[in-house]
Amino acid sequence: MSVLYDLNDPALAADRFGYYRRLRETDPVHRTPFGYWVLTRYDDVDTLLRSPHASSAFPKDAGWAMKRGGPTCPVMRSVGNWLLLQDGPEHRRLRKLVARVFTPRSIDRMRPRITDTVDELIDAMGDGEVDLIRDLALPMPVTVVGELLGIPAQDRGRCREWTDKVGHVLDPDVTPRRRIAMNKAEPEFRAYLLELMESRRGGDPEHDLLSVLMQAEDGEQLTDEEICANILLIFNAGHETTVNLVGNGMLALLRQPDALRALREDPSLMPTAIDELSRFDPPVTLATRILTADTEIGGTVVPAGATVMGLIDAAGRDPERYPDPDQLDLTRTQPKTLAFSAGPHYCLGAVLGKIEASTVFGALLERYPRIELLDPDPPVNAHFNLHGPTTLPLRLGR
Repeated sequence: MSVLYDLNDPALAADRFGYYRRLRETDPVHRTPFGYWVLTRYDDVDTLLRSPHASSAFPKDAGWAMKRGGPTCPVMRSVGNWLLLQDGPEHRRLRKLVARVFTPRSIDRMRPRITDTVDELIDAMGDGEVDLIRDLALPMPVTVVGELLGIPAQDRGRCREWTDKVGHVLDPDVTPRRRIAMNKAEPEFRAYLLELMESRRGGDPEHDLLSVLMQAEDGEQLTDEEICANILLIFNAGHETTVNLVGNGMLALLRQPDALRALREDPSLMPTAIDELSRFDPPVTLATRILTADTEIGGTVVPAGATVMGLIDAAGRDPERYPDPDQLDLTRTQPKTLAFSAGPHYCLGAVLGKIEASTVFGALLERYPRIELLDPDPPVNAHFNLHGPTTLPLRLGR
């Protein structure tokens, strides 16, 4: 029986991996009744992410812009400068300038601070009943990305509220309520950041990303609008994805205790374990592109102008690429997970996110011989493309 992909189908919410399996088996390069295309096989999603004819420049699409408030609304003013939503030379220019703080040396400098932050939060969390999201998985990356960007500690809560509202701009379907909220939040965040930038001018440059982005590089310099837009993007992506990686990963390990036991017994598995957990239930579930030319994907020619949605979570369960895909195998190394994208938009913060998640799992398993799941089906967040539990009640014991 064929499946017609519908974001609002209750069957999708009830069992998304079963839904994707049926779609992959019956119509893997699927044109939905709503006009866009959906890909569920690993190779097809990978093709989309790497194709030179797959554009990320959604702000230039009139229909996409109108659903978010119109081409001149505040949120469109911001996303039009996002690194994530650029192509070609402009994408390469922004990526080069933003990547200065994501060098291996810069990230390696952050390891001690990440370890200290995790230890401090676990000390405060203690034993007994805890909420892993509230007590550890959320405050840890907010602290890390806040320090990385140079946002003062007392302001990070407000920044999270602003950027979380704007983050819904990437959802496939934006409700009127969220459209209003994001267009109110973006100017407030921008005004805050411009004031913070003004306070930095003329002083000694610091090593955080905000200070770095304010400096020229090889004669090139970002505008204030570009800085505000990409700081917003990085703050949101820099904590939401890590929260979901930790939350989804811990939930998967507790549901498959053999994998959890293997990781306890052999901590050297941690690097491949993080990749496997991100494959199994990725923090970002989809990547959408607009085709600029007719493109063959999985034996089907998808026409120019088509909007194509590559389902990263479906690709991670493709049995043609991952034997026994519904089981965690912490020794699995191939093929490479698509959870951090591929091609020109491969995630700049992937290494940082993996270090954060590895540090959390390592510390929890070392400190707590017993970790019990108290809610077998915890609630998930409201974002469609950023998927993870909003609470994760656990009982921790030594």
